[in-house]
Amino acid sequence: MATTRSALTDEDIRTLVKGATPDERALAARKLCHNIDRAPLSSEDRELAADILRIMAADAAEMVRKAIAETLQASPLVPRDVALQLSRDVESVCLPLLSFSPAFTDADLAEIVRLGGPVRQVAIARRPELSRTVTESLAEHGGERAVAAACGNPGADFAESALNRIVDRFERSERVLASVAYRNALPLSVTERLINLVTEQVRDHLLTHHAVTAEMAMEIVTGTAERATVDLVDQAGKAADVRTLVTHLNAEGRLTASLLLRALASGHMTFFEWGVAELAGVPHHRTWLMIHDAGPLGLRAIYERAGLPARLFPAFRAAVDTYHSMEFDGGSKDQERFQERMLQRFLTQPEQAAREDVDYLLSRMDGRLAPAPEPAEAEVEEDVVLIA
Repeated sequence: MATTRSALTDEDIRTLVKGATPDERALAARKLCHNIDRAPLSSEDRELAADILRIMAADAAEMVRKAIAETLQASPLVPRDVALQLSRDVESVCLPLLSFSPAFTDADLAEIVRLGGPVRQVAIARRPELSRTVTESLAEHGGERAVAAACGNPGADFAESALNRIVDRFERSERVLASVAYRNALPLSVTERLINLVTEQVRDHLLTHHAVTAEMAMEIVTGTAERATVDLVDQAGKAADVRTLVTHLNAEGRLTASLLLRALASGHMTFFEWGVAELAGVPHHRTWLMIHDAGPLGLRAIYERAGLPARLFPAFRAAVDTYHSMEFDGGSKDQERFQERMLQRFLTQPEQAAREDVDYLLSRMDGRLAPAPEPAEAEVEEDVVLIA
């Protein structure tokens, strides 16, 4: 190892191995580590350097082992076995390597997260890059500080399932939830859950950065998540993956007849089409043909296949007919006119609808229509109101 020996005298090597004091050995160790890290080494030199590092890693003096960790914390020359040995050392030795060393595999880091304790977890959570293997381990086994650090780490790659697991485990931790909320991108399922859990300041950030309306946030906070979902469709429906959204809602038991009716009455035909296709188990293109069939049987057939309640079919029929009667000029007011016509037509149908649906749809008018009169006492039943 000519390059290394040229920078170290025989006295340096003897001091490294047999130095009388830890300070002397630590100084010799730092000198050698600097040389190993900076000098161009052949394959033979690398093997010799690795052997020397193994000797230093076994030194009884913490100062010597710390010299390796601090000097070579980001070096690719540290052998994996040495890195693993030092990862079990005292904190002053292990933390520099756990924070930066490329010697560890993702599986190594995941196992250290599982067994290593909170301080080591935090060091790993702050590494410049974290794979999903590591973040999944943090989501399952990490302490509060480590999970918050990982969620706040822009180099950490999280699967949707890992983020949902974090929300499950730390739903009462403002620190962790805020770290999740401030990530650059969040899956829909995580955003929906966070809005109902975080503080007002963090909620404001979600509203600003994750394409959800203030109305949606307030609806979720007050417990009316179904209404909020329609508002989410309002905000993101044009660009969002509608198929994924309805699949998620169905899995959560939230793709209800009431939700579909509210969405359709607000003008979201695409959402209605995909929602019916999901409930009916029929491909979207076939569902589309049946919904928009000019005859009287297509919509009813797919509606019944989806298991939607018969009493609400006339309201759905009226909404679909209104959609077909609309003419669009491509202007900026198309959507507003569409929604207003839908709501007017729906609200004037002589059919029964749930009181909460009526109240919601009226609130959606945003002042465009005059407030509807309160129904007479005799017309109101416990859960249903007759719309005249």
